[in-house]
Amino acid sequence: MNQPPRLAVTTGEPAGIGPDLCILADWKHLPAELVLIGDSNVLAQRAAALNSPITFSAYHSTQPPQAGHVVIENVMTQNPVQAGQLDSANADYVLQTLDRAIDGCLSGEFDAMVTCPIQKSIINQAGIAFTGHTEYLQDRTNSEQVVMLLTAPTLRVALATTHLPLSKVADALSTQGLVNILHSLQLGLVKQLGISDPLILVTGLNPHAGEDGHLGSEEIDIIQPAIEQVRSEGMRAEGPLPADTLFTPPFMERADAVLAMYHDQGLPVLKHLGFGHAVNITLGLP
Repeated sequence: MNQPPRLAVTTGEPAGIGPDLCILADWKHLPAELVLIGDSNVLAQRAAALNSPITFSAYHSTQPPQAGHVVIENVMTQNPVQAGQLDSANADYVLQTLDRAIDGCLSGEFDAMVTCPIQKSIINQAGIAFTGHTEYLQDRTNSEQVVMLLTAPTLRVALATTHLPLSKVADALSTQGLVNILHSLQLGLVKQLGISDPLILVTGLNPHAGEDGHLGSEEIDIIQPAIEQVRSEGMRAEGPLPADTLFTPPFMERADAVLAMYHDQGLPVLKHLGFGHAVNITLGLP
């Protein structure tokens, strides 16, 4: 019970920034053991290129975790890696690292997993259908409902839809779907972030939240009924609110989280406020 947690860290796209982050991060002050899951040769080569003296030892699951300790679970790339040069032949390697971390979390070997950035397009170019970490984690864990929650020091934004073309967003929204997302979001805010009675502000889909139906009916037909249902259950939720005025101090000073209807409605604001400090948390996983 007194052991530090053991965190699996997938090193991400091998030609991308992930290996660099793993090498440059100041791990030694973290109260956890970090298990880097990736190609040890890639990390060694990148450390040499960065003039970093860091060295890693091999991971052994039978050894008790040590705070500030960094080890490697070696997963080899299919092809040699050159930084900045994407290679679709290594797409399967990226998924192998994710699978290893997911399986370790599900079995209790790891206490949690952290993912470095990947390049979704190169995985698709390899002929593998892939839309993102969120959907992959949902599928691999057989989770019924997951929510992408991005957190920054001054703002939390959850998404009703994730990686969809804008033309498909309206058809992806439903009242019951939004109710399910609001339930998962509230549970995550309470259980994982320790907010006892969160207030969730919900955006509209259309400009000016539909302007009473003159600019779209989704607010009246879909979003408002979902808010009314969760409010009747005791949840604190307000909306649908126009996205162009929701992200202003009078609203943000009261809000514990915002539920945005689509990816580029909420995330530009969050990244403007917290770029370099924001973290994406997948709610609803085991």
